[in-house]
Amino acid sequence: MAQVSVPSKTQQDIFRPLGNFPPRGWGYSFASSSPLEAEFESYTREVEALKENVKDMLKQSTGKLIENIELINLLYRLGVSYQFRAEIEEQLSHIFIALPNIINDNNYDLYTSALLFQVLRQHGYKMSCDVFKKFKDNNGEFKKSISDDVKGLLGLYEATFLSVHGEDILDEALVFTKQRLEILAAQSSPHLANRIRNALLRPFHQGIERKETRQYISFYGEEESPNQTLLKFAKLDFNRLQLLYKQELALVSKWWKDLNLVEELPYVRDRIVEIYLWAIGGHFEPQYALARVMITKYTKMVSVVDDTYDAYGTLDELQQFTIAFQSAYFVEAKWFNEGYVPPFEEYISNGLVSSTYSVLPAASFIGMENVVGSKEYEWVKENPKIVNASKLICRLMDDVTTHEHEQERGHCASGIECYMKEYGVSQKVAIDEIQKMCANAWKDMNEACMKPTEVSTTLLKYYVNLARVIDFVYKYSDSYTYSTILKDDIKALFLEKLPM
Repeated sequence: MAQVSVPSKTQQDIFRPLGNFPPRGWGYSFASSSPLEAEFESYTREVEALKENVKDMLKQSTGKLIENIELINLLYRLGVSYQFRAEIEEQLSHIFIALPNIINDNNYDLYTSALLFQVLRQHGYKMSCDVFKKFKDNNGEFKKSISDDVKGLLGLYEATFLSVHGEDILDEALVFTKQRLEILAAQSSPHLANRIRNALLRPFHQGIERKETRQYISFYGEEESPNQTLLKFAKLDFNRLQLLYKQELALVSKWWKDLNLVEELPYVRDRIVEIYLWAIGGHFEPQYALARVMITKYTKMVSVVDDTYDAYGTLDELQQFTIAFQSAYFVEAKWFNEGYVPPFEEYISNGLVSSTYSVLPAASFIGMENVVGSKEYEWVKENPKIVNASKLICRLMDDVTTHEHEQERGHCASGIECYMKEYGVSQKVAIDEIQKMCANAWKDMNEACMKPTEVSTTLLKYYVNLARVIDFVYKYSDSYTYSTILKDDIKALFLEKLPM
């Protein structure tokens, strides 16, 4: 590797596009976590004791279709369906085969139709959206009879985010349900209004699973008559996994502390806890502990390189650095130095590489040997539609949220500026168009997850989860740079147990 010369500390006349990033919010508090093995084993024993009871519930529900679907959905929302993957897959397979007769023989209401659609699509079964046609009148408008059906509208709203290209009725349903739910939230009970507002802020399909689980367990506990066995099982499992995450977080925090890069490179964003939060967004299940550790370490080092290019190095320094570290980042640094605003497609071509979403997933593959082999590596290299869609969402959602701050401190043109210049439109129009691109990318991912799939659904889900992480971090603000925004989420996921 070529040597990289270090600039003299006495140089005063060099312009550096410093980010002046806020300091870390957590210090190294997680690095000194106490041993938790005994408590983890205690939780595991309780979880295993209840697991058979829940499995029996699942078996017994198969005689009643809607009860079965509601239970599968409940297990999914409570974050414990991963423990019954084989049983759920078998049951849904039978339901999907019989689906035409089920739909023809039953006049399901909006809530039930939407629930059936959600559950099947979430598990890769492409149920037709024609099931919603009966809720429209002769003028092609949604019937007034469903306009105050809060549960049905909420279910239909959530279902729209599982759409694929060409499903116009779901695009129309999104507009309709969003408008109605915004009105109905003000008229509903505090409990229901809270659920509606959370869904409007971030639909379940686009949220990271652990945060959605924590939130839903609280919602479910406030229902009039929750199943106490399921509620206890979900709480025990959540608290059990939280202990596992604490142990992993202690490991990566100590690794980061021992590297001492914050002292050597004070311009970088010190965000090891936040990056680990990204990692559980990708894989939350206990068997992927190694994958989480690997992706955290790799992402942290990529972040260091990103900050070196974006928020410190001069063009001459970066040219030397790039000789040792070939990267698309240098192209962006050169664009900034030359004041070049590329056409949008040229920007995207480079931006999908500089987003690092081409390579970051490969770091976690090391901990996924049961689902990733040579075939899967070759599949990723071919840049299939779901991989490209995930990268596109990463690049563009980041741009929408961060471009103004980056332009203020000195940065190459983002996708926003490139689109504005090429098409001669305002910033608002450019952002609207880019958000449409992201919505279409979600449809690409949804389509790729429908059976039969090219590779394991576990691998496909990982790319969906990466897009969910980006939505979580960048939808409303740059909560990676301004990490205090994530403070409550970090507490809820890593520090605060669910009360039993």
